[in-house]
Amino acid sequence: MYNAISGTLCHKGLDLIRVDNNGIEWEFSVPSRSVDAFGMMGDRVRVLCWLLHREDQMRLFGFPTESERAVFVELLSVDGIGPKQALKILGGIGAEDLERALDSEDLARLESIPGLGKKTAQKLVFSLKGKLPSVGRTGPESQEPHADIIRALAEMGYDRKRAADLIRQIVAEGGSLPVKADDRERELFRRAIVELSGS
Repeated sequence: MYNAISGTLCHKGLDLIRVDNNGIEWEFSVPSRSVDAFGMMGDRVRVLCWLLHREDQMRLFGFPTESERAVFVELLSVDGIGPKQALKILGGIGAEDLERALDSEDLARLESIPGLGKKTAQKLVFSLKGKLPSVGRTGPESQEPHADIIRALAEMGYDRKRAADLIRQIVAEGGSLPVKADDRERELFRRAIVELSGS
């Protein structure tokens, strides 16, 4: 699986870019509002990838940041949302604004996204509230303490913010957490599962 492709930005369209990598030109469908984030023509760029592979087509989707790609993938988990619509959603609202709209259940803001109706907006809130990566942080997601545990819990269906708050609470209370890092992470994960399963 491709993770990223680096090369020279040789074309910018409304919702696509092309990157030359050693004589091979790669075309990426990208969120329209993210096109400029890749820089100017001739710049050296790194495009994070997501590959659509079907019997009748192969298509690369590109993103400037890990968090935007992660949000795109989360959108695909919603019933009825395909890659094209997920890309249009991110073209109509930034990942950080989308997270805020979902967490505050701001249906009016979601419905203002071109092509997004009331039912789909409600479905997005129901499916993704509290589950998107914390895209508002200025640093990489991995800088958040215990980010791997929080991400794993969210992927299991638990509310991301509830999981993050619970992990912070367990750490603050201390107790008999192991000193060794790996053992400590496993014990945090175990305690979080117990608490979340019972809440």
